[in-house]
Amino acid sequence: MDYKQLGKDILKLVGGKENVAMITHCATRLRFEFYDSSKVEAAKIEKLPGVISVVNKGGQFQVIVGNEVQQAFRAIKKEMGEQPSGNANTVKKEKKSVISRLISVISTTFAPFIPAIIGAGMIKAVLAVLVLTGVLTDESQTFFILNTVADAAFFFMPVLLAYGASIKFGTNPVLSMTIAGVLLHPNWSSVLASKEALFFMGVPVRLTDYAGSVLPIIITVWIMSYIERFAERVSPSIIKFFLKPMLILIITAPLALVVIGPIGTYLNDLVALGADTINNRASWLIPMLMGGLQPFLIITGTAWAMTPIATTQLSNNGEEMINGPGMLASNIAQGAATLAVAMKTKNKELKQLAGSAGFTALIGITEPSLYGVTLKLKKPLIAAMIGGACGGIYAGLSGLVRYAFVSPGLAAIPAFIGENPMNIVHALITIAIAFVVAFAATWILGFEDPVVEITQTHAKTETTNQTEVIASPLSGKVIPLNTVNDHVFSNELIGKGIAILPDQNEVKAPFAGEIVTMMESKHAVGLRSDNGIELLIHVGIDTVSLKGEYFETHVKQGDHVEQGDKLVTFDRQAIQAKGYETVTPIIITNHDEFNALNLITGKTHFFRRTIDTHYETGGINHALHKPEAIPKGFPLGGFHICLSSRRCLE
Repeated sequence: MDYKQLGKDILKLVGGKENVAMITHCATRLRFEFYDSSKVEAAKIEKLPGVISVVNKGGQFQVIVGNEVQQAFRAIKKEMGEQPSGNANTVKKEKKSVISRLISVISTTFAPFIPAIIGAGMIKAVLAVLVLTGVLTDESQTFFILNTVADAAFFFMPVLLAYGASIKFGTNPVLSMTIAGVLLHPNWSSVLASKEALFFMGVPVRLTDYAGSVLPIIITVWIMSYIERFAERVSPSIIKFFLKPMLILIITAPLALVVIGPIGTYLNDLVALGADTINNRASWLIPMLMGGLQPFLIITGTAWAMTPIATTQLSNNGEEMINGPGMLASNIAQGAATLAVAMKTKNKELKQLAGSAGFTALIGITEPSLYGVTLKLKKPLIAAMIGGACGGIYAGLSGLVRYAFVSPGLAAIPAFIGENPMNIVHALITIAIAFVVAFAATWILGFEDPVVEITQTHAKTETTNQTEVIASPLSGKVIPLNTVNDHVFSNELIGKGIAILPDQNEVKAPFAGEIVTMMESKHAVGLRSDNGIELLIHVGIDTVSLKGEYFETHVKQGDHVEQGDKLVTFDRQAIQAKGYETVTPIIITNHDEFNALNLITGKTHFFRRTIDTHYETGGINHALHKPEAIPKGFPLGGFHICLSSRRCLE
């Protein structure tokens, strides 16, 4: 796979370098923020070879690539060249909830910092193994040096976080890191040791050890971004070069020491107290929730919310129970469910994908498994969540903790070796419970195995099957249903299908049948074909609120229509001007009555019926398609859906 070319292709489809306000990456995904998100072609990006999935959650546009994400990231950065720092004022404003904005801040701030603490965490894990096996003692000079290397990332955490926060808030990274250096200066350590009172212009300064702290520096950099704009505005251009940075430092640093730092420390302590209280009263609760809900947190982008608490616990206590134990159970369960799919499926492509993604998940990287297998099949995802929750309950009841910040999995088992010799035993039992439960649940619940279009066989048989074909009711661009901005459609809660971004203003009958529903708001119509297929055509998202404005119906409930008859006309431009999307979900509401649902594309798209004549020779199953006439006056271009009915196959 050419990941460099992939990076170039992604950059082109997100609107080019001019549209990228910010780009970072984590272990498996690229994270973007844009000046204008309407320029991003998400559906095309998701179809690129090498892209596992696309997620637009938590205030960021995320492209899941997998373990080779750095190659794509470097290619994009090379193509972009030197770009000016992103500024929140220049980014096109979009309505986001407080939670989304908070998650965006956390994820952007921590993403550059994660490699440092993962590297430090692995050194800690290796040291634990070396001490346990007697290769090193914790009193040796070698141990002292390596342990110092591992501790550095946590001690200087404010400096590393200052860099990430400066990217998010569009302020000077070097000045941000300088402010973090002020909070960590050795002078404060000596004052803390002497316990002398300290005042700034008569205002008392609360002495606090900021080493390893999280919230104080993030809040400080946020405030500093406004101070920088103020300094930019008031500094005369002739002396701006030295006046602007002086103003930023002389205003921000005292604010950080006198006001922001103490408030941030108080919030840090409050969050830690809350976590400890929950753990003391119900030790099983947090690991169970993390074990069961971790896939949901990843999908929604909220998994980052726990990171500040976990890193604070690690920095202050040398261990944490917020993220690690539950994530260990979740990652193992995700891998087990995916491997169960690999063993049970008869689809060769899925078997290969699930086998590879399952082992990757067991190691600790779950995105390929989650987005490539379990989320698409649904029931294996439920099984993985059950297994993760069961493993999490044991982890909580046993008091399992993580001693180093690494992605929990089989490769990170040493991160659970520490002062308590039973901790590693509890980790192994947690792994066993999560794996067995998730694997068994996947096997029992099963899943809808993708239809194999070409099958190997040695029989010599000949069959003729009639296949009902649904023509496109609209002309336009086909997109996956799971990209529609409505969870009822995207999660297939009312049926399977696809969606169309219309390029014309007409909805036509996709088959001969009856109008069973015509909404008063005129935006949705339900049909039943003469052969029993039930179809819902829903023009736009939330367009019911228009109460029929910009829509006109040409049929009524109870009418019988022929394929190609005009059903509804609408004004796309007027609807979009009102702020509504015109993407049109097309849903088969009784899809479970049919043997297969396949999207078929080609130059000639609209067939009333296809007669599939199957013959088998040389071990390969072939299919010949014999189309009937295209309906007169029907729009060309688009798609049609092929439904194989059990009744037809009988």
